[in-house]
Amino acid sequence: MADSTQVFLILGLTLVAFVWGRFRYDLVALAALLASTLAGLVPAGEAFLGFGHPAVITVAAVLVLSRGFERSGLVDVIAEQALKVGERLMLQVLVLTGTVLVLSAVMNNVGALALMLPVAMRMAREHDRSPSLLLMPLAFGSLLGGLTTLIGTPPNIIISSYRADQLGEGFGMFAFSPVGVGVALAGLGFIVVMGWRLTPHRKGQASADELFDTAHYLVELRVEEDSKAQGWTLRDLQAALEESVPVLAVVRDEARHAGHVFMGRLQAGDILLIEAGPEEMKLLEDKAGLRLGAEPDGASEGTGDEDAVAPAKDTVEAGHGKASEVDRSREAPRRLDPEGLQLVEAVVRNDSMMIHRTVMQLRLLNQHGLHLVAVARDGGRLKQRLRDIRFRAGDVLLLQGDEGGLAEGLATLGCLPLASRNLTLGQPRLLVLSLSIFALAIVAMLFDWLPAAVALSTAALVSLLAGVLPLREAYQAIDGPVIVLLGAMLPVGQALDTSGGAALIADGLLTLGRDWPMGLSLAGLFALCMLLSNVINNAAAALLMAPIAASLATGFDVSLDPFLMVVAVSASCAFLTPIGHQSNTLVMGPGGYRFGDYWKLGLPLSLVVMAVAIPLILWVWPP
Repeated sequence: MADSTQVFLILGLTLVAFVWGRFRYDLVALAALLASTLAGLVPAGEAFLGFGHPAVITVAAVLVLSRGFERSGLVDVIAEQALKVGERLMLQVLVLTGTVLVLSAVMNNVGALALMLPVAMRMAREHDRSPSLLLMPLAFGSLLGGLTTLIGTPPNIIISSYRADQLGEGFGMFAFSPVGVGVALAGLGFIVVMGWRLTPHRKGQASADELFDTAHYLVELRVEEDSKAQGWTLRDLQAALEESVPVLAVVRDEARHAGHVFMGRLQAGDILLIEAGPEEMKLLEDKAGLRLGAEPDGASEGTGDEDAVAPAKDTVEAGHGKASEVDRSREAPRRLDPEGLQLVEAVVRNDSMMIHRTVMQLRLLNQHGLHLVAVARDGGRLKQRLRDIRFRAGDVLLLQGDEGGLAEGLATLGCLPLASRNLTLGQPRLLVLSLSIFALAIVAMLFDWLPAAVALSTAALVSLLAGVLPLREAYQAIDGPVIVLLGAMLPVGQALDTSGGAALIADGLLTLGRDWPMGLSLAGLFALCMLLSNVINNAAAALLMAPIAASLATGFDVSLDPFLMVVAVSASCAFLTPIGHQSNTLVMGPGGYRFGDYWKLGLPLSLVVMAVAIPLILWVWPP
């Protein structure tokens, strides 16, 4: 079997696995690398050289610097001003999308979106507006902003490194700007003037109460003298029920203890604040002997987080499973000290360790100190048992945990918090220091004193030594799956070139378009790469299309640059599906979007981007 045939077979199976999504993309990429090595397409001694490639090092350094910007307070300063925009929807879209566009130019676009997403959610809630009108423009803005600089998005870094391999010199820091800025501004203008009207309007998502409807499930159960649960721990209660029923708090002697940290044994008179539906209520009565209702003096109350959970409005009649309205004439319950009880909304990222796993498999409470309260998917709360839910990317979770450990637990699990972001101005010294370090790195790149990988890695190291970012957070900032994807797919992309596979594809395209104008040929390449980026990772699309673009340029006997620029721009234009880019997936759950919603705004935006990009590329980078 010819080498090119083997490459096509491996890449075909790889693309199928990417689209299927059953296995995470880094595992798929690693499998493709090993298969190529075993087939002799990649020399065994060079199989892992991709992990030391300048593109991989540059991406890791940019991720660390992005986290440093967040910690220094730079983004908080910007976000604080964004919240003052006013009530006009068009102005809100302009400020949010424009802000994330600018941030994405100097930091990882997913990181920029993650920083602005809580701001958009707060803005939607403050103005009683569905976040679906804000979040899709925000996600697309993060992709557009990445087009403008070398470090804005991995495809730009990959294309620059590929040019360096082919011509001995890569693209500079702002070489992408003449085309990227023009495309980004055109895309922003379209989104603000017309595009936001094409976004699906999903009602009822702005309020956490409406999304999770927790008030209709929150009940108070009392431990009686004859209750089986007397003397049990909460762990014993869960084991007896064979179900993960969230116990949010235990009230004893008018003192409330958060459920996830209560380690004592239940006593007669204890009040359990439980999140339960009719089925769970029946289980709690039959297997634990718990009785509905608090003591007459109203010794228990809500969670202390009124935005996330309200006191129970509906309860279930014990033993019958029928809803009954609580007597509203009862004295309002007294408020007690929350004692660390905190609820937070979070969205599951594409690279989260939670994907395809259950609560029991993750051991959320024991290993991460988090208690799962509810799960929302596709804009609505899931009604199935929590223990049976296998998490997906984009799921919105309602979690309980210690205030101090929530951030660390969410970071470890790969979740992005959506709760109202407490904006802080950071430390002025760190803000100035982080900006100065980054500026020096940019200057070193502009004057060719240092290659991009060396300059940015040095800036990341100096930031760590100067205390801008703790070392532990720096390692957490490096997106492992993306690094593995790049390191594994670089040799596979080279195998596509060395085996003659890229030349075969290019010859086919040349046969079809030999008599076409150059602009039409570039448009065909643009459309092919853009469609590919909507079903696989944009970095993988750039890695696979770069050799094909180079073969096309050789076939036409013209400059390589316009073809590489077409790949760089089109690989970052994944506007048609929620799986093409992490930014799209991250807003799917909070926005309540469906798979088919994205093309409604994404298709016309893609056409606008293509219509602006091709003439700009031909003007700035003539063949």
